Amino acid sequence: MKFLVITDLHQKTENIPWINGLVDEYEPEAILCLGDVTDMGTGEQAADIISQIKCRVYCIPGNCDARDLPEKISRVATDMHGKSAEIGGIYIAGLGGSNITIFNSPFELTEEEIDAKLRPISRPGMVLMTHVPSYDIYDHIPNGTPVGSPAVRKIAEEFKPVLALSGHIHEDIGVQKIGDTVFCNPGPAKDRYAAVVDIVEGGVTVKMIEP
Repeated sequence: MKFLVITDLHQKTENIPWINGLVDEYEPEAILCLGDVTDMGTGEQAADIISQIKCRVYCIPGNCDARDLPEKISRVATDMHGKSAEIGGIYIAGLGGSNITIFNSPFELTEEEIDAKLRPISRPGMVLMTHVPSYDIYDHIPNGTPVGSPAVRKIAEEFKPVLALSGHIHEDIGVQKIGDTVFCNPGPAKDRYAAVVDIVEGGVTVKMIEP
């Protein structure tokens, strides 16, 4: 199965033709959107943005999205916040929002809430899509401080997803395999970063797309 992974568009709608160009070029089965569709915008604005993408979209909210994003996007995409789905035999679990930040953004959760919402839908070998990264993995802000979620990291260590996708931190982009899990932050779509993921029985391959 092939997926296009995007995150952190932050309402930069002029990049939608670029996203649709990637859909035409790589022909993914679906897009996995890791949140921050808007930049403190509304759920209706998020739905309008996603409706312009020429591919089936599975989406979680980011911390900069409205609390009603999961409800509002459900008419144009598959809401994955605190939910799971199976695509071509691949089990995917999703959770949006971030852990608590200094910015008091709209969609923040405590570590206890993250664990309580994510653990019941987690399975060994899943694909994990979260907005906030695991603590100390692609979560470093420019001064080097890790700001990711210990709860997400604990889930990843316990359930060993084949692939763990996250966004949120624009400056810490990359892909690496740690133990049994490939971790990936594709980078912000607002700056034309994305990733193409192929998942087959032999494992996971990730092609990073850079501007």
